[in-house]
Amino acid sequence: MMILGVMLLGLPLAGVYLAGLPVIRYLEFPPRTRYIVHAPFAWPVFMAYLAFIGSITMPLVVTCIHFVRKHGAKSKVRGNFPWWGWIGVVCGAIFWTLAWSRFAWFAQLQPHTFTPLWLSFIVVINALSVKQSGRCLMLDRPGYFLMLFPASAAFWWFFEYLNRFVQNWHYVGVQYDSLRYACYATLSFSTVLPAVLSAREWLLGFAWIEKGFKSTLPIGLNKPKWVAVAILALAGFGLAGIGVWPDILFSLLWVSPVLIIMALQVLNNESHIFSNIACGDWRVVVASALAALFCGFFWELWNIFSLAKWEYTIPYVDGLHIFEMPLLGYAGYLPFGLECSVVGNLLAFPKLK
Repeated sequence: MMILGVMLLGLPLAGVYLAGLPVIRYLEFPPRTRYIVHAPFAWPVFMAYLAFIGSITMPLVVTCIHFVRKHGAKSKVRGNFPWWGWIGVVCGAIFWTLAWSRFAWFAQLQPHTFTPLWLSFIVVINALSVKQSGRCLMLDRPGYFLMLFPASAAFWWFFEYLNRFVQNWHYVGVQYDSLRYACYATLSFSTVLPAVLSAREWLLGFAWIEKGFKSTLPIGLNKPKWVAVAILALAGFGLAGIGVWPDILFSLLWVSPVLIIMALQVLNNESHIFSNIACGDWRVVVASALAALFCGFFWELWNIFSLAKWEYTIPYVDGLHIFEMPLLGYAGYLPFGLECSVVGNLLAFPKLK
């Protein structure tokens, strides 16, 4: 964990320091200064990214469609939608309305709809999980579930830190002093892991994931530790370079952390997020990636007309937006889902009830 912390936090700073860039600007709090001018949209680069992302994701998409057609959208165990889930639905509808409206009587609270809206989402997704499989993260492991909230805040603050080096998103609508910014942002960030991991639990209840991805396409490596060393070196170099070449390496913000964690786990003879694919079990990998993409759709949807919101500035591919997010930006949710699962697994040992 010490090695992991030093690499994830220290490498980006080391990279900009060695490049002779002013380190202090990456530590500004709250982050307000815009010091990176990104490259404009470019069709050749967009198409190259599209081809690369498609080569990775299309087999997953085709396989998912095949298994949905084969097994249908049935659940493993069909239950009833619990009463508390309806409370979440009602609260979600209320806070969605408040987030997108500008009522004068609600003006003081207008910037703070994100947290209650996502708490409602978390309740609803757990209720759907109960209906889908008869169980949910919130009720089956309440201690672990509650621990996800503070862990989630720390988890997303880390990505806010990495974003200092590439400046791919920034917040608009309101401005706070350092203390209030830290408090309000921490509350919002605390909902990320509970939302994604609850959605993963819900997706794992579908028969097409359970039956389709439990035993399919085993992939193993002959010399995993040598591969881990190579991945660790490349991912580490990429993380060190994101502040030096932000227009080229910006996507490594999402990819490098999960690769570094996985490589260190392999070198330490520990199980990792990809361990089970050696025997063809892709359930957790697929459900994790799709859970983040599912949550990502609602993050971007609810963001679009909210008062306190984020906007994107992404080099070369900042076009064809769905809400505020550029189309290709949604691909970043796939590795992000794996990172959520990795952190969730690390927090689960010893297993908390």
